[in-house]
Parts: sequence; structure tokens; C-alpha cells
Amino acid sequence: MADFLAENNQCGQNILRLVSRGNAILAELLRLSEVIPPVFRQENQHEKVKYADIISDFSYFRNAEYFDNKIESKVELQDLDEEFRENNIEILTRFYQAFSSVHKYIIDLTKFLEDLEEGIYIQHSLESVLINDDGKQLLCEALFLYGVMLLIIDTRIEGIIRERILVSYYRYSAQKAAAGDSNIDDVCKLLRSTGFSNAPGAKRPPNYPESYFNRVHINSDFINMVIGRLRSDDIYNQISAYPLPEHRSTALATQASMLYVILYFEPEILHNQQAKMREIVDKHFPDNWVISVYMGMPVNLLDAWSTYKAASTALNNTLETEMSENRLQNMPIK
Repeated sequence: MADFLAENNQCGQNILRLVSRGNAILAELLRLSEVIPPVFRQENQHEKVKYADIISDFSYFRNAEYFDNKIESKVELQDLDEEFRENNIEILTRFYQAFSSVHKYIIDLTKFLEDLEEGIYIQHSLESVLINDDGKQLLCEALFLYGVMLLIIDTRIEGIIRERILVSYYRYSAQKAAAGDSNIDDVCKLLRSTGFSNAPGAKRPPNYPESYFNRVHINSDFINMVIGRLRSDDIYNQISAYPLPEHRSTALATQASMLYVILYFEPEILHNQQAKMREIVDKHFPDNWVISVYMGMPVNLLDAWSTYKAASTALNNTLETEMSENRLQNMPIK
């Protein structure tokens, strides 16, 4: 296992390539989130009215024939539709390829885990990979990156916008999809709107984001083993560089962010497993409750975990302890 990342180690090379691909997908999603065509946001009333008959969300799939016939029945709508296609097909294709790559990523990760379980890699198993320094880092990162992809998509490319983009791509690339060259149905199921909105005052949807994270099944044993490894280990060997106890949260900051995301794949821990959550909070979040999940994605744990009983209880216990200690330190000595 010392040469897990050696070129002749197929297991190590496969998971390394997968994680590398995951980072590339994230970079593309962040780039695309900055170039969403304004017409899909429909913030301009004139454009909203102009394109009302040719841009649709997933309601299109319930009555596609009516929608298409309406366009075909009017020459002006046909011309507008063709103009819209020519102007946007390139960016639509780019968006779809990015969305499709997210779905392919999790399917490939699931296949990798199945191959591990079935003994395809002979000398490797899930347990042995998680013991190896490089292996446990890569497996934890692989699941974390998928979670971050979903969060970035939902926070940067709102659900209704995703649906409009996917429907437009589907309409303009119907022949390719019909020929079996596309997994667009699976992509649509994965990335349909969650109801989440960044708008001020918007309420968080029920069971969000765990229901979103569970749209594609992932081996629960794998999830729990990754969480266990992040709970118990210093997977990046950072504690030796931060020997003082008060610096522990800094040393474990990277894997704390990973743990925050991955816990949504196993919400039972957040809801009901108080002992585990107390251990996680005491070790990873003793004095940092606003964390950076990924570039430009800060999270306030007090808000994020407010609906999870075990998580909020553990966090409140730590907050009360921390505030009590601060009060004691600041009391004047008579």
C-alpha cells in the first residue's frame, strides 16, 4: 500500500483521476455560474414576455406536444425560436455538458466503489484503501467534491434557471437525445429544482439539502466509513504542525469543511446521534462556527444546523461552554 499512487496501481490511479476530474468540474461550474444568459433569469420584463412561449421549466415535459405545436403554428414564434437557438446553443451545450459531467462523476464513483467491493482490484478493499494515507484522503475528497458540486449548482445556478436551460437544450438537441447519445433524463432528475433560493428572506425547503444529496444512491457503508475516518483521523497530518491544543480547529479546518458537507449524505447523524455529533463538534468546531466550505462559500453552522436536533444541541453546548470560559477570563480579579 506504500505505492498506492504508483502508475502501475490501477486502483490508486483511478480514484486519483476521478478526484482530479471532480476539481475540474467544480472549476467549470463556477465559470458557468458567472455567464448565465440573462434571458434565462427572466429579470427583464420585456424579455420575459418576448420569450414566454419558447422558454419553459420542467412543466414542458408534462405537455411537450402542446408546447411545440404552439411554436410551430406561428411563423413569428418559429423565427424567434430559431434565432434563440442559434444565439444560445453553444452556451446551452456547455451548461449541459457540465451538468452531465456531475452525473457521470457520481456514477463513476459508485462504479469504483462497486469494483472495490467485488475485488476487481485484487489486493485492495474499501477498508484497506481507507487505511492508506493517500487512499483515505482521495476517498474522502471524492465524496466531498460531489457534495460541493451539488451545493454550487444550487446556490449559483438557481433551480428554475437550471430547468429552463435543460429544457432548452433538450428541445434543441432532441435528435441526439433520441438516438441514445445522452443521459439527459438522469441529469434532469438529479438537477431538478430543489426549491432553494438565495433571495433575501427565502425559507429553506424541508429536508434540504439531504433530500437533494440522496437523489443518486451512494453506498451507505462507504459514507459511514468516510465519516468515521474524518471523525477519528487527522487525514492530512496537520496536527503535528499545530501542536498547541487551542490551534486544533485550525489544524483540522480542511477536513472539518469536508465533514460538514459529507454529513448531509447521512442526515440521521445530524438529527439523532448526539454522541457522534458532540464528538464531531468538540473536535472540529470547538471555536469556529463560520466555516468556508469551498471557495467563496461560507457557512454559519448556527443557521445551517438549526433544524437538526443532535447537531444543534452539540453546537449549543459548545457555545455555552465557550461563552462561560470567556466570561470567566474577562472577570476582574479582586
